[in-house]
Amino acid sequence: MPHEPISVFDMFKVGVGPSSSHTLGPWKAARMCCRSLVESGRLEDVVSVTVMLYGSLAKTGKGHGTDVAVQLGLCDEDPETFDVGRIRHQMDHIRSEARLPLAGMHYIYFSPAEHIRFLTGESLPYHPNGLSFLIEFGNGDAISHIFYSVGGGFVVSEQADPEKVMSVELPFPVDKASDILHWCRKTGLSIHEVVLENETAWRPESETLLGLDRIWSVMRDCIFRGCHTEGTLPGGLNVQRRAPALHRRLMAERAYDDSGLWEEAIRSGGHNFRTTLDWVSCFALAVNEENASFGRVVTAPTNGAAGVIPSVLQYLCCFGPISTPDTPRRFLLTASEIGSLFKKGATISAAMGGCQAEIGVSSAMAAAGLCEALGGTQRQVLMAAEIAMEHHLGLTCDPIGGLVQIPCIERNTMGAVKAITAAQLALQSQPDFAKVSLDIVIRTMWDTAGDMSHKYKETADGGLALHIPLSLPEC
Repeated sequence: MPHEPISVFDMFKVGVGPSSSHTLGPWKAARMCCRSLVESGRLEDVVSVTVMLYGSLAKTGKGHGTDVAVQLGLCDEDPETFDVGRIRHQMDHIRSEARLPLAGMHYIYFSPAEHIRFLTGESLPYHPNGLSFLIEFGNGDAISHIFYSVGGGFVVSEQADPEKVMSVELPFPVDKASDILHWCRKTGLSIHEVVLENETAWRPESETLLGLDRIWSVMRDCIFRGCHTEGTLPGGLNVQRRAPALHRRLMAERAYDDSGLWEEAIRSGGHNFRTTLDWVSCFALAVNEENASFGRVVTAPTNGAAGVIPSVLQYLCCFGPISTPDTPRRFLLTASEIGSLFKKGATISAAMGGCQAEIGVSSAMAAAGLCEALGGTQRQVLMAAEIAMEHHLGLTCDPIGGLVQIPCIERNTMGAVKAITAAQLALQSQPDFAKVSLDIVIRTMWDTAGDMSHKYKETADGGLALHIPLSLPEC
């Protein structure tokens, strides 16, 4: 298998909820389609674009906002900077005007009901999350661009020329956990230091550090926003946001004027087990309630699992024995490397592996990041990731109504708690006596994914999605 270099900013991408594979990926695919039209010089000749959604994208796409995402992508809006408060307005405008600014500059006739098709009975061969853009030109010609949203916001184009795909040579190539240990032993570096050295293949170290600070800032802002936003989640399940009410109870009238003083107010409320556990749950709920509301989040490694890593990192910053300005950087660098191992050796797509590929992977990433930040050895860090994933093996993806709400939001709290427990277990253990390695658990996860019924892979055809009437409130 050829080496696949993956950057920390491939694993952590700023985007819009509720799903990295069903929202962010199709959004990016639509922008890529627009870019190809601009580069070919044929944009002005386009008269029609029809979007076909296949497999999991078709079955749960409406609940995940895939139709919204492809329209914004065709308008060439940037998911990293687009004002999420304008989504409804822009969708209403396209629908009422029946036209769309393709690539942001060339207006074509476009009716969402006519030009976005959910082909629930069809699939494309490469991946369950397939979509194609049928483009018709004024001279009668037509072409089709096929893309696959393979999880975590990663997109593969069927038209891509492998020879033109940019590749980099890393100073410390890593494809397996054993490779990380090899480089750590050879250089004496910690895991986050090896990752930071590899990032210099893409950009100067100073830019990487600034990028990491921005990723943590977006995560932290998302937690803060989710803790202070009341209301009901969109989509028809009428799920009430729970983070604000929990936040009010935990704060107990302590005052703060900004997010910095907010953290101090949290710390001043005590560090007993029950309080700390409630805060971890509150942080995770806050992120994923924002995610479910088309809010701005960071893939970690996906949107559906976006609350695990921020909640564990926020826990460390508020309650951990060690918290310096460099702590989030070490945490995120380590976590990203663990996530890349799962992407290379298994999958981070629920449509391929069930929820073990999302919550399970995010929990393993968070456990490793926490263990590293708390001073764990390289082998303890890998052990923490292994423990977290081992106890998510077989976890299904069965979203009710195809929405990233039930059971997805609560699962983020469970993944966060398991990550903290896994890190603590690893720190109190001797890896020499471990029976299961991280490489083995990654391979096992992939085997389990292969054995899992397609009903439990983000199709809403099994599990809770099948047995819970949509009129029931979340319990």
